Amino acid sequence: QERALGMEVSQSLTPGQEFIRVVHEELVRTLSGGEGDSELNLSHQPPAVLLLAGLQGSGKTTSAAKLGLYIKERLKKKVLLVSVDTYRPAAITQLKQLGDSLGIDCYPSDPALTPQKIAVAALEQARLKAYDVMLLDTAGRLTVDAQMMEEVRQLHELTAPVETLFVVDAMTGQDAANTAKAFAEVLPLTGVILTKADGDARGGAALSVREITGRPIKFIGLGEKPSAFEPFHSDRIASRILDMGDVLSLIEDLQRHTDEHKAKELAKRIRRGDGFTMNDLLEQMRQVRQMGGMEGLLSKLPGMSGMQERLQAQMPEKRMAHLEAIICSMTPKERAKPDILNPSRKRRIAKGAGVDISDVNRLLKQFDQTRKMMKQMTGRGRRRGGMFPGMPGLPF
Repeated sequence: QERALGMEVSQSLTPGQEFIRVVHEELVRTLSGGEGDSELNLSHQPPAVLLLAGLQGSGKTTSAAKLGLYIKERLKKKVLLVSVDTYRPAAITQLKQLGDSLGIDCYPSDPALTPQKIAVAALEQARLKAYDVMLLDTAGRLTVDAQMMEEVRQLHELTAPVETLFVVDAMTGQDAANTAKAFAEVLPLTGVILTKADGDARGGAALSVREITGRPIKFIGLGEKPSAFEPFHSDRIASRILDMGDVLSLIEDLQRHTDEHKAKELAKRIRRGDGFTMNDLLEQMRQVRQMGGMEGLLSKLPGMSGMQERLQAQMPEKRMAHLEAIICSMTPKERAKPDILNPSRKRRIAKGAGVDISDVNRLLKQFDQTRKMMKQMTGRGRRRGGMFPGMPGLPF
């Protein structure tokens, strides 16, 4: 209010736009603590230890695996996952399974040992096998208690982590205050990982968490998929809160998940008149899924918060799974030339995919419309093409 009242309005902006600009800048200042966004600190003699702490159910184990994937893929570091949660049934197994699925090494923790002994042994192995980073997934409780806090304090003392990250559920809201305060009194927290932020369509929970913890938010989890995890950018979250979208994150997602070579090949085939096939459609659907699905895409587009709610009611992820099953039930020849699909072939495909024949017909109709649109695109360049390169006119 102080900044907005009496401010001279730029000639290129309306008073309303000027006010939104001021609000956006203040949101960015609040979210970043006025110090700018804080990056992960790995400038330490290997192995750099990252300790994750928080209550049970906050998403620590999943976040450990996602953070491990981020460090491995984007920072090109060798990562070792370590679970010292000997209390929650199958916690060690869960982290191992997540690590195996993402191609990240996981230390074989022995639940018969104390968390402190596991951590010391894992750190020794990390040194011997030249790991760059060791991620320590600590045990949580349903509520803060003295035993848990003493254990995590000892683990911090034994491993001397370069980053001590407080993992908090975005949907906890103001209840995070007491938890954050309790952990901050025992541990020198260096940052926050905000999980399950997809439950808060625009990301407003980040405001509360930043203010409550007094620590920079370093990462934000926006879904269950490993790729739905990204560094926290205060300006982008501020844009989401104001329903201005997050196009920069969307572009980064596209660059990571779109195969440029395949996209160029598709464009060449269409220009040659070879056409758009079911295989191309299948490839596009899989790219969309890797980027967090249709909801994930819409969450980053300006003014799409209302569309997200309508989309959730239509269960697009389930529909995409059905479409993929239909295409996978086709023979290579049928995928390349869907026009050959007669009633008997359609019945076979519907049976193989576990859907009604009407679903097969609906897909073929939508595919035909997409193909026509693709032909029109080639006739007038890509000026009015699809929303994303290599992803024009998705029929779902």
